[in-house]
Order: sequence, then C-alpha cells, then structure tokens
Amino acid sequence: MAIRVFLVVLLFLSCTSPSFSLYEDQVGLMDWHQQYIGKVKHAVFHTQKTGRKRVVVSTEENVVASLDLRHGEIFWRHVLGTDDVVDGIDIALGKYIITLSSDGSILRAWNLPDGQMVWESFLQGSKHSKPSLLVLTNLKVDKDNVILVSSKGCLHAVSSIDGEVLWRKDFTAESLEVQKVIQLHDSGKIYVVGFTGSSQFHVYKINALDGELLKHESATFSGGFVGEVALVSSDTLVALDATRTVLVTIVFKDGEIKFQQTYISNLVGDTSEAAMILPSTLKGTFALKINTLMLFIRVTGEGKLEVVEKVDPATVVSDALSFSDDKQAFAVVQHRGNKIHLSVKLGDDWNSDLVKENIEMDHLRGHVHKVFVNNYVRTDRSHGFRALIVMEDHSLLLVQQGKIVWNREDSLASIIDVTTSELPVEKHGVSVAKVEHNLFEWLQGHLLKLKGTLMLASPEDVVAIQAIRLKGSKKSKLTRDHNGFRKLLIVLTKAGKIFALHSGDGRVVWSLLLPSLRKSEACDNPTGLNVYQWQIPHHHAMDENPSVLVVGRCGFSSNAPGVLSFVDAYTGKELNSLDLAHSIVQVIPLPFTDSIEQRLHLLVDADRRVHLYPKTPEAKSTFEQEISNIYWYSVEADNGIIKGHVIKSKCIGKGADDFCYDTGNLWSIVFPSESEKIIATVTRKPNEVVHTQAKVSVDQDVMYKYISKNLLFVATVSPKASGTIGSVDPEESSLVAYLIDTVTGRILHRMTHHGAQGPVHAVFSENWVVYHYFNLRAHRYEMSVIEIYDQSRAENRDVLKLILGKHNLTAPVSSYSRPEVVTKSQSYYFTHSVKAIAVTLTAKGITSKQLLIGTIGDQVLALDKRFLDPRRSLNPTQAEKEEGIIPLTDALPIIPQSYITHALKVEGLRGIITVPAKLESTTLVFSYGVDLFFTRLAPSRTYDSLTEDFSYALLLITIVVLVAAIFVTWVLSEKKELREKWR
Repeated sequence: MAIRVFLVVLLFLSCTSPSFSLYEDQVGLMDWHQQYIGKVKHAVFHTQKTGRKRVVVSTEENVVASLDLRHGEIFWRHVLGTDDVVDGIDIALGKYIITLSSDGSILRAWNLPDGQMVWESFLQGSKHSKPSLLVLTNLKVDKDNVILVSSKGCLHAVSSIDGEVLWRKDFTAESLEVQKVIQLHDSGKIYVVGFTGSSQFHVYKINALDGELLKHESATFSGGFVGEVALVSSDTLVALDATRTVLVTIVFKDGEIKFQQTYISNLVGDTSEAAMILPSTLKGTFALKINTLMLFIRVTGEGKLEVVEKVDPATVVSDALSFSDDKQAFAVVQHRGNKIHLSVKLGDDWNSDLVKENIEMDHLRGHVHKVFVNNYVRTDRSHGFRALIVMEDHSLLLVQQGKIVWNREDSLASIIDVTTSELPVEKHGVSVAKVEHNLFEWLQGHLLKLKGTLMLASPEDVVAIQAIRLKGSKKSKLTRDHNGFRKLLIVLTKAGKIFALHSGDGRVVWSLLLPSLRKSEACDNPTGLNVYQWQIPHHHAMDENPSVLVVGRCGFSSNAPGVLSFVDAYTGKELNSLDLAHSIVQVIPLPFTDSIEQRLHLLVDADRRVHLYPKTPEAKSTFEQEISNIYWYSVEADNGIIKGHVIKSKCIGKGADDFCYDTGNLWSIVFPSESEKIIATVTRKPNEVVHTQAKVSVDQDVMYKYISKNLLFVATVSPKASGTIGSVDPEESSLVAYLIDTVTGRILHRMTHHGAQGPVHAVFSENWVVYHYFNLRAHRYEMSVIEIYDQSRAENRDVLKLILGKHNLTAPVSSYSRPEVVTKSQSYYFTHSVKAIAVTLTAKGITSKQLLIGTIGDQVLALDKRFLDPRRSLNPTQAEKEEGIIPLTDALPIIPQSYITHALKVEGLRGIITVPAKLESTTLVFSYGVDLFFTRLAPSRTYDSLTEDFSYALLLITIVVLVAAIFVTWVLSEKKELREKWR
C-alpha cells in the first residue's frame, strides 16, 4: 500500500509539465524597467482649472512627453525617430499639442490627455531654412487656431483641427532667409522679416487668413548682418552687424524701415571679444553675451539702448510669461555657492521681484542650463510661480515655494558606455538570511504563493505576492552574492555624468558629474568617450576598492586633447584626473596588471603614437617585457583602409616621455573606393571564455574551432549601396564579408552577397560571426552565419584521443604560421530590422549561446544559436537530430515567448550588454536607450540552481508529510493483513 501511494505521487509529479513563462506575480523579481525622456529643450505648461496639471516637453533624445506637475511622472510619451529632431512645440485649441520636427518638414498634433496622434502634415519646400512654429491664439477661424510654420524657404498656414495647409507663401525666388514671424495684436495680420544676402533687410506684411501679401518693404544696411536677431516688440528688432561689434536697432512701422547703430564698446567699454545675441522673448529687452559677461539691454522708445543688468554668463533667463491683465513676467536663475537664486520679475521692470527664493541644490548637478516659468493662483487669489529647471547634468527639477518638488535623472536616457563592477564582500558576522516575523506571516506568505501557483490569486494577492518576493529576494543588498547576480552597472552619459546602478533593482547607488567633462575656459566642448575597468583588486586585497577609468576629450575633433578621470567604483569619488597633452583616438586595454591590480592601457593619439597608462616604472617594466607580442590595428572607414601596427621605439620630439612609443605599419589592406566601402567591423570580446576548442559531430568526427582573439570581421558594400535601403538597384549593390587576422593582415575568408545592402549589425563569438543585412532581391532582411575551423589539427580526429588527452591542443599556435582553415556558412531570412545584436556570456562558456537581437520595435529577442547552425539540412539524420541540429527552413522563427523584454519596450534602443554571473547557467542582460531594462537570462534553463524564492521549509514539510503518510499507511496495512489472517 505504501509503495502504491509513493508511486501515485511520483506519477503526479512526472505528469506535470514545467512552465518557463513569466507569471504576473514574477514581474520585477528578476528584471526591472525604467523610463526616461532625456534633456528637455522645450516646455509648455497646461494648468487649467479642469483636468490634471501637466507640462509637455520635448527633449534632445527626440522625445515628446507629458509629465505630471505634482510628481514628475510620465502621463504619456512618444519617442520619435533618430533623425526626427523636434524643432518646436506649442498648444492649440487648449487640447492639442503641436510639434514641428525633421527640420520643419513634419507637423503633428497630439491629443493632450492621452497622447494619441490626431493628424500629421508633411510640409514641402526646396530650400533649407531655420524652422519656427507659431500658433496664432488671437486669430480663430470657425473655432480653429491657425498654425504658422516657417521652414524650407516657405511660410505655411495650417489648420489646427485637421492639419490641412490653408495657404503657402514661397520665398525661394526672393532668396529670403526668414528670421521671425511676428503676430500683430488684435488683427489678422502678421509680419515676416528676414535677410537677403548679408545686408538687405525685408519686411512682408501678410493677411494670416488667406496669405495675401499686403505690403513689402526692404532696406539695405551697409555694415551687413550676421543673422542673429532679437525681437523686442512687434515692430522693433535688434541684430548684430557683420563684425559683431555694432548693435543695429531695426524699427519698421508706418511703411518705413530705420536703422540705428550702437557700438558695443559704448555699452561695456573696450572689448576684443565677439558678441552674441542670446535667444529670448523679453518685452523691450534682449540678452547679449560677451565672453565672461552677460548683458541685459533695454530698447527705449527712441530706439536707444541702455544696459539694465550685467550678470555672470551662468545666469539663465526664461521666456516671458503672460499672466493677470496682460502683464508679463520672466524668471532669472543665478548660482550662489551651493544654492541657486530664483527671482521672478515683471517684464517691464527689471528691479521688481514678484518672487525671490533661494533653493538648496546638489552641487553634483552642475549649473542651470534652461528655466521655464509658470504661474498659478494661490488660495488668497495672489499669483504664485513655479519653475521647471534643466540642469547641466540633464536632470529636470520642478521648484515651487523655495523647494524642489520633484526631480528626474534624465541623463540616463543618453548612456554612452557601460562597464560593471563587483560589489564588496559581506562582512563576517552579518547574517545574510532574514528571519520571518512570526508563524502567522510565514503561513500567510506560503498560502499566497500557493494561490499564485494555482492561478487563484486576486489582483490584491498578486501585489502582496510580488511584495513578499521582492522583500525576500535580497536582490537590493549592497554586497555581492554567491551566484554573482548582484553587481554595479557603471554607466557614462552624454552629460559627462557617471552613475552606478544596482543590478538588483536599478536604483542609483551613487552619481558623479565629472569635473573633467564639464565645460570650462580650458575645455569648451568636453565629450565623454568610454568607461573601462581600471583597478580590480584580487580577493586577497579586498581592502582596496575597485575603480574605473573614464576617457574623454576636449572637443568633437579626434585631434582634441584627451582627459582621463579615475573614479572609485564603490563610493563614486573621483580619485584623480588628468588633462592630457595628446589626443585620444583609440584605447587598448592590455591583459596585464601591476602589483596593485591596475590594468595597463595603451592610448593611441592622432599621430599614431601610443601612450602607456598608468605611468609607473612597474607598469613600464611589465609592458616592455611583452612589447614584442603586442599588435594592434586601426580602421579608417572613410578612406577604406585597415592597418596593422607594431610598437617600434620610444617617442622622439614634442610631447615625448618615457611612456610614449612610436609605432610602425606592419600591414595594410586598401579596399578600392570605386567598389567597396567599409560599413561595419566587429571583433570578439576580450573577456569571453571558450569552454572547449573541440566540437564533436554526429559521426564522431572532431572539428577544432579556430579560436583567435586577433580575428576581425569586416563588412563592405558598393558605394552606391551605402545609402538608405532601396536607394540602389539590386544589380548595383553587393555586400562583402571578410575575416581578417589582425596580426598578419591575412584574409582568412571572403564571402560576397550580391544584391545585398546595409546597414550591417554583427556579433563575433568563439569561432563564429553572425551578421544582419537587407536582401534587395528578396525584399527581406537576412542573417548569415560563418563558422571557421582549424584544419591544422585534423590528425586529432579520434574522440578517444581527445578524452585521454593525447592531442596537441596545448601546442602553441602562431598567427605567422599559415593557418589551414575551413569555413561553413549559411543564410536565413529574418523578419525584423535590427538595432543591435549581442550574445550571451557565461562564466565557463559551457551553457549554450543565445543571440540577443534588439528589434526595430525596441524589444530584445533571444534566439537560440542552434537556429543559425550552418550544418542545418532539410532532412537531418537521426544522429543529427540527437545532436540537436534543427531541420533547415528558409526563415528564422520568432517565438513571442522569446522576447526577454516581455511586453515592455526599451524605447530608443541603442545597445545590449551581457555580463556573466558566477552561476554558469545564468547571464545578466542590460539594454539601454531612452529606457533601461535589466534581466537575468538562462539560455539552457537554470540547471544548476533553485529559484531565489524556493521554499525549503515547504519542501521539508512535504518530506515529513510523505514519510508520515508512508508510516501510517504501513501501520494500517499491517493491521489489515493481521485482521485478514485472523479470519
């Protein structure tokens, strides 16, 4: 009887099929998702009495979003294309958000409450011109606001109801460069002002209802203009002359144009610096910047100029805001120590202060870059003001009544590079486990989990289960775990700010706005490049914190001098920074460290000289011992040249020191410019672990992977095919894939895809490369795989020899010995366009590989590498099926359950990073764009671990119950047999 019961239990367990899908209560347990918008550049407030109070913004990441003014949360958001840059936003009819983008060629209306697009208009034009957007609020035609758009050398009037172009005025024939479109109060007339050439000024008076030209006036200014214009009233402009030393007041009214000149030296004294008019919409006043000084200048009724205020150039002024009885106000923000001073003034009185507040500000946010002001009515019917402030680190803050109401770290929408760092080891004596509070909570928790497993949980139960799982997962602790799941993600952003994100829940552990990457007199355009692991202390030296190296340059050119910053990975403190005398075009991390675990790096400058860091005698000694084994390559994609380099001798001449070395060209490959253009290069990750070099086929034949860290994949296309997809005929297009040894420059493999076109996205792992491109003949995307094998070890085909270790796999292999290689390749159709490709990495390289494909829909798809096996055939043999070879199909499958982002999107997806955990079955995946997403992935299932929420207590109870049941049934069985014998 007991055995029968036990067999029934085993049968029940065997019949239950394991499920690998994600339950609702598991969301957020192993992954997290964060949404951002980027650095704000336009903002429009909507604070009517009815409805939610919100601010609609556009950002440098081409995002249009509606934010809650109370908490800063996103109501709705749209991420436009990479080239669809937002030029301006406004509100029409009180319910539509109007956006102008793509250099003034696309006008859209979005529904204010939910963000649904109402209409879209494409504006035509033949000439490039500065785009501008103006909604005529005082002009309504049949309850319709007229929208004026100046772009493409034309002026368009568009209906705000349906986006229909009401009329169009083309200024191409006049060669007019439109500067401003001015709305005249209480009339349906507008002024269009601009320049022809550098000295001719034009004023067009137009009827805004039908586009009829009412009057055209022009005048010539002999000094010429530089094109910067400030509007101070409906009939007065201020411009700079061609020398930037004279301010020209332009008054146009009553059919007459007058110029009045004022030398800047008369306002500020003698100065040799060039002046610049700053964009502003202050009534009767404009801002002028001269090097380290900012002037606010008032234009009097007679056209004369007088300086109102001289302030620091870090001072930021908002646009004018209309409020009570046509009054205007504007905000001024100034830095004073660790505080910022916010004052709101009347538009016609600089000395008035409607609001005067000092706000405590984190100095790590840098200076204020933009400010937008909005008013509200207090309970006592007086007017209050709130300010939306954009900081230097791209963060967004709302300030009201002297306090920061909320802030957003939107710098994380523009990540440049990512690296990782281990967390510190947990100190002895600190318990890792958390004890349940009482027996009732313990039983309640397990009951909820059981209801979730049986899919009987209510929505409230699901929330409670998720809270219990998150609480018990220990994933947010700031110490490393034995599985290696908890790490620090060190990310560098476009703002020059570096963040440490906890991999458990994505929270910011620390952040630092790097002083070396901030704008200064010495470094006008600092640019961050990459972040590298610098010091990784070994387990016997854990008193030392790990550190990272941040590489940047002072300018956008490759010749600009470089900057280095060394940051503690645990505290976020900058340990050191260096302003380099040389440029940085390439950084080569070397596989060598010094006695304190600092990793050696080579920095290549624009003159192809290499500089060794750290600059210590020990590092120099280690480097020079290995100098004969160091090779590197450079790719000049524009010139179609790939070169191999070797280090020759110490530098001689300017900028030379003991850590500088001259290099020589070892080889070069020149692709003919008339037939091939380099569009993609990729190589193996240096930290990738290969478990075995041998691959046993179904017929017990052994193939040896050609494993080399010196292999480079290069993709070229015909020059005509370097444009967008479909811009060339299939007969004129071809894509060529190369595998090149970067030590010798030898081309190991070459494959041509006729009728194919880029862009090409590729990933290189072990001995194979997968690349994605477009097939013009089939009108579909394709993915191809190339696997390369070493034939020089063909005599070691005996599996028994391989098992017994009687092989020559440990014999040294030189790139200079001509390799005998064989390649296998195959191509497959793929449904989606691709933004990024990565491959899973594990600690020992045993677990099967998966390709992580960032699709055009901003999701990440996990595709088993077996689908891209070049040995796939239409009718695989039984032995091949046992090996795992999948029958050949012309297209790669896309399984909905294979999206590791589930139903979420990583908007603006740019990169996918994979990091191995200590647990062999698991890899950590971090994808970033405007959004961030992190998850754990087990390509071969979690064969070596139990889940974090596995109930050992429940297992123990189950075992005890089974043992008790077996004992009870055994006793009952014995009694039954005894009774039967007595009968």
